[in-house]
Amino acid sequence: MKIYFRLLSFARPIGKFAFPYFICTLFSVIFNTLNIALLAPLLTTIFDKHAATAIIVKPKNWWDPIKDFEFFAHTANQYYGPLGALKFVCIAIVTSVLLSNLFRYLSQRIMENLRIYTLLNLRRTVFNNVMNLHLGYFNNERKGDIMSKISADVQVVQFSVTGTLQVAFKEPFQLIAYLVMLFVISVKLTLFSMLIIPVSAFIISRIVKRLKEQAAESQQTYSNMISNLDEALSGIKIIKAFNAVPFIKNRFDHENREYSRITRSMAKRQQMASPVSEFLGVLMVAGIVLYGGSLIISGTGTSLTASDFIVYIALFSQVMRPAKAISDSFSNIHSGIAAGERVLALIDEKPLIVNAPDATELTGFEDKVKFENVSFAYTVKPDGKQAADTGKPEVETEKYVLKGVSFEIPKGKTVALVGPSGGGKSTLMDLLPRFSEPQSGTISIDGKNIQTVTMESLRALMGIVNQESILFNDTIFNNIAFGKPNVTQQEVEAAARIANAHNFIMETTNAYQTNTGDRGTKLSGGQRQRICIARAVLNNPPIMLLDEATSALDTESEKLVQEALNNLMQNRTSLIIAHRLSTIQNADIILVLENGCIVERGSHTELLQNNGLYKKLIDMQAFNTQA
Repeated sequence: MKIYFRLLSFARPIGKFAFPYFICTLFSVIFNTLNIALLAPLLTTIFDKHAATAIIVKPKNWWDPIKDFEFFAHTANQYYGPLGALKFVCIAIVTSVLLSNLFRYLSQRIMENLRIYTLLNLRRTVFNNVMNLHLGYFNNERKGDIMSKISADVQVVQFSVTGTLQVAFKEPFQLIAYLVMLFVISVKLTLFSMLIIPVSAFIISRIVKRLKEQAAESQQTYSNMISNLDEALSGIKIIKAFNAVPFIKNRFDHENREYSRITRSMAKRQQMASPVSEFLGVLMVAGIVLYGGSLIISGTGTSLTASDFIVYIALFSQVMRPAKAISDSFSNIHSGIAAGERVLALIDEKPLIVNAPDATELTGFEDKVKFENVSFAYTVKPDGKQAADTGKPEVETEKYVLKGVSFEIPKGKTVALVGPSGGGKSTLMDLLPRFSEPQSGTISIDGKNIQTVTMESLRALMGIVNQESILFNDTIFNNIAFGKPNVTQQEVEAAARIANAHNFIMETTNAYQTNTGDRGTKLSGGQRQRICIARAVLNNPPIMLLDEATSALDTESEKLVQEALNNLMQNRTSLIIAHRLSTIQNADIILVLENGCIVERGSHTELLQNNGLYKKLIDMQAFNTQA
């Protein structure tokens, strides 16, 4: 129940929904119960030939609606005749039904507003928390699993948990109202019926016992299926290139079959609860008819009239409806709780990198960027197996990628990072905008430790162009102006010209309003990269971070992109990663990284004279080019 009430906390302030819903539901229950109770005076008016001459004593209190309406119907019979009494009873029934349905409609509207409001807050909270998480989290999680939690799991929570809240508010009141009316009609019959209801509740509870466990399995299997779907759509070209379509189909079909199996098993239990409870209800009604009818026939032990007995049976048959709704809601809530646990786990995930409580704003860049004895390690989590030699569980270990790295980037200078793959170049670059945090050492800008300033102001000083050109399924204009809603057309065009992108943009179908497609698939690699560069230019940052921005391009595209990068880096401080060493020969400082350490540093000419690793890399690329 702790999870249930925590999920309900997203409906706060719940009072603005709960109080009006309670009032509307209360009146709906009262008038709905009267709809059946008024059958007694109606039957008496129609079929009792002595109703007009019978003496009806004015009720001593007004807590018995059947006796009350019989008194009013009798009074109407005396003044207006049997037809007048019939009209009075019919008008009373129609009015009661009208008011019952009116208040039921209002209560449903209020509950629907509560459901939508809860869903809005829950989905907003989980998405906002996901956006705040550090990048390392997404390296360890499947994107499809996250998507499933935000979309499908939240939807399950909406309908099962808030639906249960609706049942919890209304059905117990309705059940109590029916039971009160039953006791008013006959205490003996009602006590007899109370002996049977616990048996029905026990049988239903046994049917739905395993639903929570199955619901958790269902949500996990569904997320696996969504992950497979996402990977299949993202890697469709590779799948076809390696003739892996049958393999992918089989993998998806396996998860699909498993999900269908669990869903079928859950549906079997959920659907079994309703007919079983209905059968038990009819069985109880039959028992009441047999017992009550025998009392009436024998004429002993009861003062029930025939009309009262008919109304009693009608009321008792309705008792099972709210009871069945309550049992159904408890069978459905297991799905909501299982989905809620997954959603809350995502909400409870805390970002490892946050602003310090006393963080200050960086207002500009004036002097230099400095790395001092910086070390970084990835945490390797155990796989849960026992170590073969000790028999003890494995513990988390750290794999160092950078070891005691120190260097400076003076303002206006270009520093290039080169070296073999896995040497720590990309990791080092990710430390500057605080995508990752070092285990030791400090990184400072103008003498300020970047951990003491806000990440927003830190990243505002930087423009980032990655090897992978990340575009959104939107227009070229909106991709360049990404995150800047008030940018003008002239500013976007100026940025595109610097990035060598304006000419090809104007040749597209709708110029700057052309849609780039999913991940920019309607454009070539060089065109996508130049739009990314235009986006960085528009940001006009003093510091540029370029991560192998030309390595995946053909020669012509590389030339155009390199020209755009040269325009971008003018009068800016730049940190560049490049595998094609010809693109960074004019860098002011070249750092050669190997196994997480800086093994060489200097200009292109100086490093060639050292005849070290850099010279070896240059020779290898020259050989490959000639070959």
